[in-house]
Amino acid sequence: MSRTVVVSGGGTGIGLATARRFVRDGDQVVLIGRRADVLDKAVAEMAGAVACPADLTDPQQVRRAAHFVCEEFGAVDVLVNNAGGNGRLEPPVAAEFPLASVAHDWTLNFRLNVLTAVLLTEALRDHLASPGGRVLFLSSIAALRGSGPHAYASAKAALHPYAFALARDLGHRGVTVNVVAPGYTEETEIFGGALPDERREALVAETLNGRPGHPGDVAETVHWLSSPAADHITAQVIQVNGGAERGR
Repeated sequence: MSRTVVVSGGGTGIGLATARRFVRDGDQVVLIGRRADVLDKAVAEMAGAVACPADLTDPQQVRRAAHFVCEEFGAVDVLVNNAGGNGRLEPPVAAEFPLASVAHDWTLNFRLNVLTAVLLTEALRDHLASPGGRVLFLSSIAALRGSGPHAYASAKAALHPYAFALARDLGHRGVTVNVVAPGYTEETEIFGGALPDERREALVAETLNGRPGHPGDVAETVHWLSSPAADHITAQVIQVNGGAERGR
């Protein structure tokens, strides 16, 4: 049976791979993101996908996006909160003094990674399929290790207690809520471009299986957690990092 799947940040990288995975099952996928041109390019290659441009840090735009989804498709079977980033794709802002720069960086990362997920989830929570609804949050290995930019790692970590509380709130409806935490994943925009060879080799060397992650690795995990096979899994953080969080 076809399901309605909402993927935020679904135009590139992990979000796009996730959308493709659900489309292969014949599901109806709604891609939400700020860049209309990127979304249009993505849906052009996928039958069964539609674009819904929206800035998910803006409550009014989130409300409009949620209204579109519910009016067009009814209940939401799967919500994948993938939108985020570490601010590298944002326009640079000149700060008058160092502390102002710190405030901007931390505020930006919480807006990109936490507010986007919370606003969209709260807008759609009453419209999640019951039973059988699935909510997924994309976190990061940085949230578990405190690695990478501090503001980004902290913002991703903030998703975990929210997901756990949501799992308690929605459990009686038969809705599961989980977090997927990828490690180094190539073919994404998180680093703002190609990594220097030395840095890439260091990240791959941290894995136990000796290879980088790819968007499809994460997409398959999200897809499985959204399946009936994962019906008894909720309030969990599932790592997809080749064992890198353990280190060598």
